[in-house]
Amino acid sequence: MNMYKWLESVKADPKKKPMPVLSYPGIQLMGITVKDLISDADYQARGMKLVADATESLASVSLMDLSVEAECFGSTIKVSDDEVPTVVGAIVTTPEEAEALVVPSVRSARAGIYLDAIAKARELIHDRPVLAGVIGPFSLAGRLVDVTEAMILCFEDPDMLKVVLDKCTEFLIAYITEYKKTGADGVVIAEPLAGMLSPDLAAEFSCPYVEKIVRACQSEDFIIVYHNCGNGVVRMIDSILSTGCKAYHFGNAIDMRDILKAVPSDVVVMGNIDPAGQFLGGTEESIYKETTALLNDCGKYPNFILSSGCDIPPLTPWKNIQAFFRAAKDYYKY
Repeated sequence: MNMYKWLESVKADPKKKPMPVLSYPGIQLMGITVKDLISDADYQARGMKLVADATESLASVSLMDLSVEAECFGSTIKVSDDEVPTVVGAIVTTPEEAEALVVPSVRSARAGIYLDAIAKARELIHDRPVLAGVIGPFSLAGRLVDVTEAMILCFEDPDMLKVVLDKCTEFLIAYITEYKKTGADGVVIAEPLAGMLSPDLAAEFSCPYVEKIVRACQSEDFIIVYHNCGNGVVRMIDSILSTGCKAYHFGNAIDMRDILKAVPSDVVVMGNIDPAGQFLGGTEESIYKETTALLNDCGKYPNFILSSGCDIPPLTPWKNIQAFFRAAKDYYKY
């Protein structure tokens, strides 16, 4: 599929389908746990297919599991039955450890499972693009050195941080290239930790590394969607756009209208219904109301695609998910 042309057709379509980051709630359709899902390629592919069959989503988006790549490097992962996996502790604490850090194989730890899952999902899903999920370079580096320490290193030892960033970027280029070989139509690259940086720091420690990944991996048949759910994205939008990604996905910490006013009209922007407050914690009525309000504000922009603000939690009630899609369908009906 020519994904550049696909995006153009999406912008031109007056009745747009939403593209939420919707994968984990598939466990409810299969009667399994999150632990089961993240450990089995067949479960992941089947879950993506079931979610695709249950919704009129614009694309099928894989798990936003920001622990996979860190685990490849050797990080310890905390896993539970009903929550998304998290990274525990740091594995790089000194410049010497940064220099000694080994760039792992793209199939180490659980990465091979996730690659196989996309290949299997691609065989099952034929009516929409299939997008894999990967972590961004600064967010990965933060998990290797510790999130708080990453912020400190920006000032106290930027050289050490950049050594880690270089290795993270090298791995991510190889990993995303492998996704490309599986038949994926693109990836959503999640860089939420960069949302905590100032615009100047984001322009130094995040965006140039994302841009390097984009230059190496993006092509007509494979797009990169940038995700950042921080509250500072409006202030750093110029450096974010410099990454060259084909689409940008933002969280509910910001007003989507501010982003749409700041980006060129041909740049695809996605977001941003609250995944915790509305999808998980809301009601059918509240999420329908919030979705309709967002569309009333932003639906007039041809480059806007309705989405969740981040990945939708595993135990989100499916009635809320369906209310989100129903609100979109009702809005675009007219």
